[in-house]
Amino acid sequence: MELKRVVVTGLGALTPLGNTVNEYWSNLIAGVSGANLITRFDASKFKTRFACELKNFNVENHIERKDARKMAPYTQYAMVVVKEAIEDSGMNLETINKDRVGVIWGSGIGGLFTFQEECFNYAKGDGTPRFNPFFIPKMIADIASGHISINYGFRGPNYTTVSACASSTNALVDAFTYIRLGKVDMVVSGGSEAAITEAGVGGFNALKALSENNDNFATASRPFDQTRDGFVLGEGAGCIILEEYEHAKARGAKIYCELVGGGMSADAYHITAPHPEGIGATNVMRYALEDANMKAEDIDYINVHGTSTPLGDVQEARAIQNVFGEHAYKLNISSTKSMTGHLLGAAGAIEAIATILAIKNDIVPPTINFTTPDPELDANLNFTFNKAQQRTVRAGISNTFGFGGHNTSAIFKKI
Repeated sequence: MELKRVVVTGLGALTPLGNTVNEYWSNLIAGVSGANLITRFDASKFKTRFACELKNFNVENHIERKDARKMAPYTQYAMVVVKEAIEDSGMNLETINKDRVGVIWGSGIGGLFTFQEECFNYAKGDGTPRFNPFFIPKMIADIASGHISINYGFRGPNYTTVSACASSTNALVDAFTYIRLGKVDMVVSGGSEAAITEAGVGGFNALKALSENNDNFATASRPFDQTRDGFVLGEGAGCIILEEYEHAKARGAKIYCELVGGGMSADAYHITAPHPEGIGATNVMRYALEDANMKAEDIDYINVHGTSTPLGDVQEARAIQNVFGEHAYKLNISSTKSMTGHLLGAAGAIEAIATILAIKNDIVPPTINFTTPDPELDANLNFTFNKAQQRTVRAGISNTFGFGGHNTSAIFKKI
């Protein structure tokens, strides 16, 4: 069968760098750090006392209080970015065929705050089981997609992908597949996460995954720097409206770019560590290129997973060299996690947006906080250190890798 073309027609973002797409992109290009001391709870006894929190965000400016109380923060964030993306897409909610609009969302954890809150409340009580009747519906990882569907009346495929930090890229690739097979006309896709809680920070500290550079928190997320010591936790959401090309043209939609390929693979190695030879990362980029019917030389930019962990950054860089060979030295590579921190299941969504806007605007956001070269990394690779770079970006890959060995890549290109 002839596969349909899939394009991007709307964007929404709620990030530690800004509460709209424009704010997010402006601060990405400016190389702003989103890290600061944690305000959400008293973190003074934690090994890590900083994170990339949302700033100047009040959910009641977006959602009525009575409705917001029925949602965990990760769902609230989802509702905010979906509204922005739908408005950006120019979708006419009165005339669109809602039977052919799906919602495929991603979240690695979901309602962690709600789960923690209910457990805290129970522990403070006398042992009598008193739980909020919305406890389960607020907590479950699929409920964000449910709320989106209910709010807008979208009756197409509706579910949430859960593959740790690869979750929202997984959602985008699934959405891409549904559209190109002709099963739907549009999919509201992306991801959201709200894990800056005592349990979230404490749990990642116990894994020794987080940076503990409390004295230099603003520069603690430093991918590919020899002094990196772990990732910085972030929060927020990103939404991308994916649409069948002819459907978008027929309604006169603005088109950002085309989504042309996706790949998925597994490391099949370890629950938290990447494969030492980068097999999964190598395979997933190759699969994405094959799916897009593209050659390595067609890619100009890679928005890497690049979490600022000692093992992960090296293995991803080696995988890029495995896949791209000599062309690897002509690529721009950057980790926007150096600015946003790691949004876990929402990382793929906001990083796909960064890739899309790099293609649209022909400018590559930087990898900030670099000072010390790592001898394990090839110094001839262009990691776009510390300053954004202008260049023609014909096509870009967005990589996301998750605990459990989950790897997903998406390829976007100019149209």
